[in-house]
Order: sequence, then C-alpha cells, then structure tokens
Amino acid sequence: MKKRLYNIAIVGATGLVGTNFIRVMEEMKIPVGELRLLASPKSEGKTISAFGCECTVHTLTESSFEGIDFALFSAGGSVSRQYAKIAVSSGAVVIDNSSAWRMDASVPLVVPEINFEDIQNQGIIANPNCSTIQSVLPLKALRDAFGLESVYYSTYQAVSGSGQKGIDDLNRTLAGETPKFYPYDISKTCIPEIDVFSENGYTLEEMKMVNETKKILHDDSLEISATCIRVPVEVGHGVLINALLKQDVDLSLVKQVLSSFEGIKVVDDLKNHGYPTSLLAKGNDYVYVGRIRKDLNNPFRVLLYTVADNVRKGAASNAVQILKRLIDKAGENND
Repeated sequence: MKKRLYNIAIVGATGLVGTNFIRVMEEMKIPVGELRLLASPKSEGKTISAFGCECTVHTLTESSFEGIDFALFSAGGSVSRQYAKIAVSSGAVVIDNSSAWRMDASVPLVVPEINFEDIQNQGIIANPNCSTIQSVLPLKALRDAFGLESVYYSTYQAVSGSGQKGIDDLNRTLAGETPKFYPYDISKTCIPEIDVFSENGYTLEEMKMVNETKKILHDDSLEISATCIRVPVEVGHGVLINALLKQDVDLSLVKQVLSSFEGIKVVDDLKNHGYPTSLLAKGNDYVYVGRIRKDLNNPFRVLLYTVADNVRKGAASNAVQILKRLIDKAGENND
C-alpha cells in the first residue's frame, strides 16, 4: 500500500531552528507531500534546499495553513500566540518550539521518549525548553528506578540557545569587536543571565526549567531549583544535575539504568578523559551523561553531567521526533 504523504508547514523557516527542522525531517525520512516554508515579509522569495528541491519562502499570513496537516513553529512566542490557533482551526496539528503554550494546562508539553502518551488532542503540542529536554531524560530514568525527591540544576548554555544573534555575537567578540547582543563580551566571560530576571531573583529561563520539569514528569511536589549560565560555546548545552533519590543505590546500577533508557548515552570513562562534551554532542540527537558520582555528604544524592545539541535534540529534533511518532501512529491506526 502506498504510504500517505503529509503537507507540512514550517513557521520561521529561515531561522536557526527552522532550517534544522528541514534537515532533521530529511534524515528521519518524513513523508512530505507539500513543504510550505513561512517567515516574515523580509524573507519573501528566498529559496531553501529541501528534499532535493529548491523551496520558496512565503510570508506568513492567516491563510497560510489551508490544506496543511502539520505545522512546526519556531518564530518566537508572539508569532505562536497569534498564529498557532489559526493553524489548528485550518485543520493542522501544531508543534510549537516557543514558550507560548508550554504551561497551558490544555496543551501537552512533550519529550517523546518520556510522555508521548500525553498527546490526547490534535491541536497544539508544545516543545520544551532546550535545557529541560536534555535534563528530564536522565531524571525520568532515575525516578522510575529509584524515586526522586529533589533536583538542583546548574546549566552551561551555548550561544546558539539565543539563536543566530547569539552565534553572531560570539563571532563578533572573538574578532575583537564590541558585543551588540549580550550585555558583556561573551568570548571572554560566562554570563549568569538567560532571559529576564523575575522578582524572586530567578531568570525566566531558570523558572522554565523548574516548571517544565514538573509538568513533563507529572510531579508538582518535586523540589527544583536552577541556575542558568551562558557560556562561550557555539552549540551544545551542559547541565549539571544534582538529584536526591529516595534510596541509596550503587553507582553501577545507576549507570545501567541510564544506559538502558532511550536517547541516553553514558560516557563515564574518567581515566581516558571520557565524559560528555559539546564537541561530542554536536550534530546528533543523543543526551550524553557522565561524571556520575555520589554527593560527598548524602548517599541518596547523585550528581551527573549531561550534554546535548541544543539546536537539534533541544529544539528541532525533539519536535520532528514528535511529528514522526504522530505520523507512525496514524499509519498504525489506518492499517
């Protein structure tokens, strides 16, 4: 039987994540009929290579979603708030990479290896924050095996987490020019400020990690704190996770549990400098976990360091993985 082809729109097609949507869709062999590339008016008429063709970029309008089955959004929260429901009313399923819908109780916030079953509607599906995605995979594995009481995050986030503007500012300052995007020269310092500060002293990025982790793991009682830091690396976020388990467990068992979880690769060979790095993670969709050790003062507490490609698994690939599972599920239902 001939496989069905799907009409797919990409909103923000010329951006860093938007172009990676296309590359990952090609890699995952998504069965595309029409690929509709949408962006702001300044990108009208540009062409992007996709699926062996040169596709023209069109201006996003309210009528852009007629005949579309799935729409992948990565054009910022304001665009998503304005157009996502329009896309749904036109018959499309929206997978949104912005923060606009993540904490909406009616919208599932999905990492497919963890909670794909949360998708019960055919409306909007939210893609989590990049650092949250790579953190909840090992946390899910640990919680299911040993129980989980609390989590403390410290992140070391690459400039591509700010989009192309962040990459440009790193390259600009590396060339000796004045920064135009970050408040300080990112080539010479780490910056403990990602997104704006809230009244409680935490940034919105830090609160995203707190609230999104609870939603994805279905555990509002979980104690979480986070500190998020921008570092002079182009791609590949690092997250130190300090997790309090509900029991004292042997580290060999912790490593075994993590290694067997979908999407995780354990790299923990310290004698040979084997641990997660941004260089290792760049260009693929694994969450690398290493530096696995016990807290010096509490045997129930374990520390682990994770790294993932924030543009791919932290954004584009997670969304396309959701898309692929939806398509595969539809195919199963039609068999």
